[in-house]
Amino acid sequence: MAFSLHGVNVPHRKNTATIPAVRMPVPKTVSIPMVMHIGKPAKPVVKAGDHVDIGTLIAEQDGFISSPIHSSVSGTVTKITDMLVSTGAFVPAVVIESDGENTKADLTPPVINSKEDFIEAVKKSGLVGLGGAGFPTYVKFNTDKPIEHFIINGTECEPYITSDTRTMIDDADDIAEAIEIVDKYLNVGQFIIGIEKNKKEAIEKMNAIAAKNSKVVVKVLPSRYPQGGEKVLIFNTTKKTVKAGKLPIDVGCIVCNCTTMAFITKYIKTGMPLVEKTITVDGACVKEPKNVIVPIGTALKDVFDFCGGFKEEPQKILYGGPMMGISVPNAEVPVLKQTNAILALNKKEVYAPKQTACIRCGTCLNTCPLGINPEAIARAYDLRDMPKLKKAGIEVCMECGCCAYNCPASRPLVQINKMAKIAYREYKLEQEKEANK
Repeated sequence: MAFSLHGVNVPHRKNTATIPAVRMPVPKTVSIPMVMHIGKPAKPVVKAGDHVDIGTLIAEQDGFISSPIHSSVSGTVTKITDMLVSTGAFVPAVVIESDGENTKADLTPPVINSKEDFIEAVKKSGLVGLGGAGFPTYVKFNTDKPIEHFIINGTECEPYITSDTRTMIDDADDIAEAIEIVDKYLNVGQFIIGIEKNKKEAIEKMNAIAAKNSKVVVKVLPSRYPQGGEKVLIFNTTKKTVKAGKLPIDVGCIVCNCTTMAFITKYIKTGMPLVEKTITVDGACVKEPKNVIVPIGTALKDVFDFCGGFKEEPQKILYGGPMMGISVPNAEVPVLKQTNAILALNKKEVYAPKQTACIRCGTCLNTCPLGINPEAIARAYDLRDMPKLKKAGIEVCMECGCCAYNCPASRPLVQINKMAKIAYREYKLEQEKEANK
């Protein structure tokens, strides 16, 4: 599949690319959900009335694929309550009232003498994929398979978002050190920094890293969405194809976001776990778009207020970008570990043309970066034909939205694909239950 020939050209709207991140004041309260990663929820280890400092463990990892969570402010735990998150589910959240003192926990840098020590340190840091996926990083690193290509994702292909761009510009030294650390303990064959050509200053910074390290190459890629999709990036940098049901490591690759890499250096130097996130705040409704360093658990409203508030009432607020972002129910929901942007969009930005009947033009098929047929998925889902769903490629879909973006009939193809995935997972679970009877 020639992934590089597919995808869509979207407006870049990188309005904040030249604005270095600024730290916002500590909010009065933070609400920190126990689900900010793929896998099992973390298990709270604090209770109402407990005092915590910045970096205090408030929830421990529960299961192999899970991640510990730490306090982002100093203050008092007021309650542990169920919180509505953007998926529509209620999850436990630790609510902390800040004392305004910004007292840090008594932390020391981790002692690392082996690969096992390194993976354990990454686990204890609470690090998850900071590009949006939220997969616990230590799980990705915990492999005995050879790592031929370690790909650092600096593509940032979604419109508006520039937080990774600022990381590559402002924290390039941390990325360079992280490369050396990862190579020391994971024994990587080659590091590839994948970056889109519309990020000239970041490209210069990454080229400077490559000039000092012979194991590093920079691959400047076309500015075409979804260049940063894991399988797309692997193909466009190595020409390797990750087949359905397989992982990047099965073809000798690991993909890691550039901000994830920068954090590794910071944690190993200081011992401070993941308690804050740099995010882009943008959209037509925001008075002062900027990149902001935000304590995890801060309400979106507090972040928007720091950016001057709204010029007009938003029609929609998103976690992430307009292509793969998730609409939130209100501005009281918190910034998460994997949040890379929050957008407040006006009526023009969220306008959706009226849906009409499919004209069988094949645009969605020709657009899909993974070569699957969204129209065939939609037909199979309408019929609830699970074998046909599988054949059409439902397990491969990464929900990038290219099909819906380019559909001349304005059909909600990516939304159909998401619902079809849920139906197919339920079908597989039923099949497994039947087989085990």
